[in-house]
Amino acid sequence: MYIGKLGDGSSKDDGIYVLLKEVIDNSIDEHVMGYGKTIEVKIENGTVSVRDFGRGIPLGKVVECVSKINTGGKYDSKAFQKSVGLNGVGTKAVNALSGEFIVQSFRDGRTKYASFSKGNLVKDEREKSSTEKNGTIMSLVPDVTIFRNFKYNPEYVSAMLWNYVYLNKGLTIEYNGEKFFSENGLKDLLENNLTDELLYPIVHIHGDDIEVAFTHTTSYGEDYFSFVNGQHTTQGGTHQAAFREAIVKTIREFFKKDFDPSDVRTSITAAISVRVQEPVFESQTKTKLGSLTREPNGLAIRTWINDFIKTALDNYLHKHPEVAKALELKIQQSERERKEIAGIKKLANERAKKANLHNRKLRDCRVHLNTRHIDRDESTIFITEGDSASGSITKARDINLQAVFSLKGKPLNCFSMTKKVVYENEEFNLLQNALNIEDGLDELRYGKIVIATDADVDGMHIRLLLMTFFLQFFPELIRSGHVYILQTPLFRVRNKKETIYCYSDQERKRAIEKLGPKPEITRFKGLGEISPDEFSHFIGKNIRLEPVMLSQEETIHHLLEYYMGKKLS
Repeated sequence: MYIGKLGDGSSKDDGIYVLLKEVIDNSIDEHVMGYGKTIEVKIENGTVSVRDFGRGIPLGKVVECVSKINTGGKYDSKAFQKSVGLNGVGTKAVNALSGEFIVQSFRDGRTKYASFSKGNLVKDEREKSSTEKNGTIMSLVPDVTIFRNFKYNPEYVSAMLWNYVYLNKGLTIEYNGEKFFSENGLKDLLENNLTDELLYPIVHIHGDDIEVAFTHTTSYGEDYFSFVNGQHTTQGGTHQAAFREAIVKTIREFFKKDFDPSDVRTSITAAISVRVQEPVFESQTKTKLGSLTREPNGLAIRTWINDFIKTALDNYLHKHPEVAKALELKIQQSERERKEIAGIKKLANERAKKANLHNRKLRDCRVHLNTRHIDRDESTIFITEGDSASGSITKARDINLQAVFSLKGKPLNCFSMTKKVVYENEEFNLLQNALNIEDGLDELRYGKIVIATDADVDGMHIRLLLMTFFLQFFPELIRSGHVYILQTPLFRVRNKKETIYCYSDQERKRAIEKLGPKPEITRFKGLGEISPDEFSHFIGKNIRLEPVMLSQEETIHHLLEYYMGKKLS
């Protein structure tokens, strides 16, 4: 089992979340089989505990099931024909990557307990009687020698658990006292994740092994939530591509108009879930589906999804003419805007290419210098302002994987403006071009987009202006977890033997206590004051990043109106 990035938990695809998911997946399988309607999840001080109320692991197989390969219960079972993986590797890998791993099974009035450390058996207790309900408890602490300075982000965990209940109706998950439950599946998913105003009610259609929900909003871009057999395919794949093709084809046929595909899909937010036998994924972390058929020797996935959308969506639009009218008006609006900026866009792209030739704004990393190759998981781009700061980061960075984009002064406040401004404004156009996001995230060149500005009023303002740009025109960048704020130290405390960098006044006080009386204390006023040698400590393996996340409580428009609008009262 490949767990993806090690990370410290600041990114939603860091390995500690894969460990959590692998343990929960076993409990989900029990629920799918009809055993257990509740799963309890607790995370406290880095310790994870998952308790289900399924049948419980057979007591004589408790140790084997979490320590020996190919001892899972999914083989030759029709119940698991549409499971993500059948190799029985998940909990074994979690066990091996945990400093402490505990498993306890309750089954028919008896219980069995075992504990491990880094995959090695520490305690194997004998079976004994129990009054607990049937089920299994698994507890783990990720190995701190592998996952350094890790911390579970409660919002990432909540998002994962919500996805489980959206895809498993009737399931309740309790997480640190909070309950997760969904009655309407993917419709609930969209309602709880939309941060823009809807142009028409969510279209919700489902059939055998397929469920789809979508709507259009007032934002730009395309935003997708796609799943295969309960696995969140964050990078899409065959099923998502098929949906994007099918919705264009169906809408063209319904309105009998040859709409441009981009006009149909601009501003769409959609969720699609499919269940297929023996799915083939393009990556070890199962984030992109590569399957071509729905089942062995079966219907091609593209054809199957296209046929479903063609029938179900066509029927829906005929039954809901008000939705059909709102959809047509949105497509026509997108068409007008696209034609309006067509000429500007061509000139802007020519300027961007010319600017790239002279390396005016972007100091790229080596994986991108000679190719448009995508390396999302590894590559990072720092967006900074000023020659001193960009110069220091450029000298200190890992030239293979870290790029630097240098701003010239404060960006434009683009709130309430149309996408025309992206091409008319040189800074925005060059940034868009550097990220390669003009046509969506499929060709995004960097996994992490890091805003690196001073921790003063001007730096905070630049942060807000950049986030306004992303929220206004490319909100999917933030929804997909690609945008971060670089945390840099406020103080340097040192004596002749040791130097400690402090990110808060509290850390400064602790450093002074540790180093003794009268250490040298430096207050960093801006990034330009930090030397390249020092910067290498902050953007290397000890980098501190704060993810930019959207609250579900307010729409993007209301959020930007509050912070960036003209009325400040």
